[in-house]
Amino acid sequence: MGFAGEHNDHPEPAAAASSHPYTRLTPDHVIAAVETTGRLSDARILALNSYENRVYQVGIEDADPVIVKFYRPNRWSRLQIDEEHRYTRFLFDHEIPVVPPLVIDADSEYPTLGSHDDFWFSIYPRQGGRAPELDNLDHLHLMGRFIGRIHALGQGFRFEHRMRMSVDRAGENVNYLLQAGFIPSDLEAAYRAITSEILSAIETRRPDVEPYRQITLHGDCHSGNVLWRDDCPHFVDFDDAITGPAIQDLWMLLSGEIAHQQRQLLEIIEGYEMFQPFDVRELKLIEPLRAMRVLYFSAWLARRWDDPAFPLAFPWFNTERYWSEYILELKELLSGLQQAPITMPDI
Repeated sequence: MGFAGEHNDHPEPAAAASSHPYTRLTPDHVIAAVETTGRLSDARILALNSYENRVYQVGIEDADPVIVKFYRPNRWSRLQIDEEHRYTRFLFDHEIPVVPPLVIDADSEYPTLGSHDDFWFSIYPRQGGRAPELDNLDHLHLMGRFIGRIHALGQGFRFEHRMRMSVDRAGENVNYLLQAGFIPSDLEAAYRAITSEILSAIETRRPDVEPYRQITLHGDCHSGNVLWRDDCPHFVDFDDAITGPAIQDLWMLLSGEIAHQQRQLLEIIEGYEMFQPFDVRELKLIEPLRAMRVLYFSAWLARRWDDPAFPLAFPWFNTERYWSEYILELKELLSGLQQAPITMPDI
């Protein structure tokens, strides 16, 4: 789940007339899509935990199961998806532990992207693993090394079609909740006031950091998108790959009190700088990025609320209690923005 780019204005293929196109993704539909690639399904299907897209494990006759991702209509264009696929293949070819999509049609202009009944889809090998231990400093050091390698290699792969991070999206997300009528009337004044202060606080950090180096990123590098196996992190789900500052791929690895985060940072940056220099000014972006992610998440849920899977998966959203607690969370974010930014510890 990304949060800082621009909307795609020209998605393809066109969405189906139904307002809930995913309702057409029945087991028969999923099997039919897989079998268009020449694979014969054994009819075993397991829906995996994914909401923005739909992801399934599908059994294959006389072969290992595969993972099939159906992309949400109207989110990405074919060129944007293909660019993500080519980027992960580029990293894989340079010995980065990522999981690129399998080739569906080697003769196609888009060899890793399939199409079935107005859905784009891709197929991946099944990849096992566990979440990294973010309280393990050795794990963090190794994560830093690999992210440093990814960023260094990214200098040789620039996105042309995928999004660029933009602070402007924070304001768009704030306004969307108001314009779409999600904020309860008795909380609207408080919401307007606190979000206005947050947006102003984000703006005050920009002059201290800009211009920062724009690099090719994973974009959503948190523990849920990293599988630990064979004593090594394997990076998955480049769906939100984006151009932006290096710290975007690092800050979500931090947790705990400031002193603990500083120890974590020391390990991450030490590993990172084995392959890529890190601009410590970008540490001032951590709290703005955290705030932008929180603002994005509530707007993301609101934008997807007509998808039947969302009310089932997030029943606590859009309740009076949710919005009351959300206002409190925003106040905590503002407090973080008003405090001195985290710094690297003295050695």
